[in-house]
Amino acid sequence: MDFPVFTCFVFCLFYICSASPPNFVLFFADDLGFGDLGCYGHPSSLTPNLDRLAAGGLRFTDFYCTSPVCSPSRASLLTGRYQTRSGIFPGVFYPGSIGGLPLNETTIAEVLKPLGYATAAVGKWHLGYGANGTFLPTKQGFDQYLGIPYSHDQGPCHNLTCFPPDVKCFGWCDIGAVTVPLVHNDSIKQQPVNFLDLERAYRDFATNFIITSAKKKQPFFLYYPSHHTHYPLYAGTGAAGRSLRGPFGDSLFEFDSTIGNLMATLEGMGMINNTLVFFTSDNGPELMRMSRGGNSGLLKCGKGTTYEGGMREPAIAFWPGVIKPGVTHEMASTLDILPTIASLAGAKLPPVVLDGFDMTDVLFQNGKSKREVMMFYPTDPTEKLGLFALRLGKYKAHFYTRGATHSATTPDPDCPGIAVLKAHDPPLIFDLEADPSERYPLPLEGRPDIQAVVAQIEAVKVQFEATMVFGESQISKGVNPDLEPCCTPRCSPKPTCCHC
Repeated sequence: MDFPVFTCFVFCLFYICSASPPNFVLFFADDLGFGDLGCYGHPSSLTPNLDRLAAGGLRFTDFYCTSPVCSPSRASLLTGRYQTRSGIFPGVFYPGSIGGLPLNETTIAEVLKPLGYATAAVGKWHLGYGANGTFLPTKQGFDQYLGIPYSHDQGPCHNLTCFPPDVKCFGWCDIGAVTVPLVHNDSIKQQPVNFLDLERAYRDFATNFIITSAKKKQPFFLYYPSHHTHYPLYAGTGAAGRSLRGPFGDSLFEFDSTIGNLMATLEGMGMINNTLVFFTSDNGPELMRMSRGGNSGLLKCGKGTTYEGGMREPAIAFWPGVIKPGVTHEMASTLDILPTIASLAGAKLPPVVLDGFDMTDVLFQNGKSKREVMMFYPTDPTEKLGLFALRLGKYKAHFYTRGATHSATTPDPDCPGIAVLKAHDPPLIFDLEADPSERYPLPLEGRPDIQAVVAQIEAVKVQFEATMVFGESQISKGVNPDLEPCCTPRCSPKPTCCHC
């Protein structure tokens, strides 16, 4: 197969001349906060493998997702487009959701497929299931898939085992839906899923994919959206009880161990020096779970909010011999991953409006980011309200603020759901370099310099919103219980009979 000359140029540019196109491994944690990893300052998290990636790679301090909840954030990651364009709002998909990520949206996998890449997804999809699996990863450019097609709390869990030997899951999860299925490609392999064995199954699947691709000498893209550390927390025998942090720490350690295993596989197959590994998370921590939820560190609030704790994430890029170890304070986003991968592979970009930028200057040359602005949409964006917040350079302006149930239990009164929607005119403005915790709004009176910043931000907002075309809401299409995945589809009574 023929690969673009650009690929060899990129490798020669960074002192690794090779005719082989690069591989890509993308790890995506779930509900992980800015302060949850050891390398981001948590004193009791056990994350030795991620800490090693951070020590040997590039650690981001100003990296953002696009939504403080799962489905829209995942849509943006895979398409390089704000979720408003693809219609992945309001909220998230459910087991019986009628809609899904539109098939005319182009994912990273579909960008790479024309170049002969093998593609696989393992873990949490959460971009729709649909009639007969219409919206599964295998319909969106992935050759293979093993995982739960939505969030693993979207089904009853009170009688399931989450920790060995037989420690039941904490909480009840969603009642009235089918038990959570494990799907292989487009078929249900197990229902309900066995949490104690789930991470091993994922690890084995991902390991086999890497080994098979290496033996075929075929470039590959592995997308690993983990369920860790979303509620309900779980961990198998190799991780349970290992962390000082309790169930959350054990869950995180299990994912970290899988990352270590897959890195060892890349090294053992001789692929480590030809693979870009990227790690980040979908949104901030679910603070309402208290010690069983994540930690946003010094950032304000968490999941469900457009404060920094809801949308600024840990992020690590690792590529031995290509990415120099260090820390970058340049602004970047999950939106930037698709254009970056396309640039490195020499792939064509989709012929649509993209909101991401190529990060290669940041990754390889410690250069400046092309991203100057980050937009913040709430979980339920509307054209009438528009953006809730906007970051320009080091300044962030809040046009609206609102708490979220996901961020309850914190002492900050701005975080829980009882903190109702407030409009701010002029906007609240913060200097995120001096005040990343968003505690001290900058005064406008007597500060012509800050007034000028606000005017510039408002001009950028007007310009952006004038060009934003909202896609048809896929989540508003509603839910049909008959679409809930069931391994015995004609059984009765549902949902309890869906068991295999």
